[in-house]
Formats: sequence, C-alpha cells, structure tokens
Amino acid sequence: MSVRTPDPDPDWTPKPPAGAPNTNPGWLKDVELAEIRRRLPILYIEAVPVRVDGLGQVVEVGVLLRARSTGEMTRTLVSGRVLYGETLRDALFRHLEKDLGPMAFPQLPVSPVPFTVAEYFPLPGITAYTDDRQHAVSLAYVVPVTGTCDPRQDALELTWMTPTEAVSPGVSAEMEGGRGALLRAAMASVGLLY
Repeated sequence: MSVRTPDPDPDWTPKPPAGAPNTNPGWLKDVELAEIRRRLPILYIEAVPVRVDGLGQVVEVGVLLRARSTGEMTRTLVSGRVLYGETLRDALFRHLEKDLGPMAFPQLPVSPVPFTVAEYFPLPGITAYTDDRQHAVSLAYVVPVTGTCDPRQDALELTWMTPTEAVSPGVSAEMEGGRGALLRAAMASVGLLY
C-alpha cells in the first residue's frame, strides 16, 4: 500500500488580491510537482502527536483517520512537504496546525534533529516505506500536544490510543506506506519499545 501524503492547497496562505499572482514561491503547480517528483527526492516532515503525563512519559498517541479517493479508510500521521525557504521548525508547526487545528498547541522540539529519517521509494522492498508517486525523504518527530485537537484538511478524525494500541498489528495494518513501522520507531525513540 502506498503513502498518500496530502498535497497542500496552494491557496492555503492568504489569497492575493483578485488578478494578482500567487507570491508564495514555495508552492508548485500540479504539473511542476509531478515533473519534479519524477526526477528528485522531495523533503517531508512527519510528526507523531502524543500526550504526556507530568513526568514526560507518553500516555497517548494520536493517529489520523483519512478516506482515500477509492473510499478506503486508512490511518496515518501528520505529514507534509517542506517548502522552499521554510525552516524545519516552521514546516513542522504548519503541518501540525493544518492537520490538528490551531488549538492543538504543539510543543515543538528544541532541536530540529528527528528521531529517524524515513526514505520512501516508489518501488516496494528497498526500505520499509513506500510512496508510489515519488522518492521522498522524511524527517520524523515525536511532538507532544497540550491543547484540543480538531482535525482539518482531509483528516476525518484524530484517534487517541495508548502506545500499546498504537503499535498493535491491527493499527499497523491500517497505516499507509509503512507508517506502522515509523510509529513503532517513534515509540522506541521515547523508550516504550525495546
């Protein structure tokens, strides 16, 4: 099963006045993006939203539920492209807000060092991660959120699970493109899997 990372709407940023060109150079037209995806790896961020207790231990993991264009329901994580001229921190915050809503209040990591780097390939078997559209490199983070999450964009809901539930074979089977393995790596990075 391949990853279906949603492509952001080029008009997500405030619209320019009628007739004025889009001044955001970070957005690509669909034709440009398709051409670039055939030639170059694309940089993404992925985030595993978590809730932590007073000692900083992960007690819940947030997993998004999405409907594919085929009608199939899949589970996934917060993810998206890093735009030209955008810092990793800004990209992480933008995608967390886009997928979880403005009241999620994510606690971004002090360091931009991810817990892992996931390489997605269009052909299965090269790594645990696949995306039939492209070769993508994804920097993955575990991000505590303290506010109210109200999924936006194409996410239908955010399901909070215990770490054990989140890494179960049933949930992993519902995740796209190897993201079940990525979620297991996230839990291992915070000391919950050995």
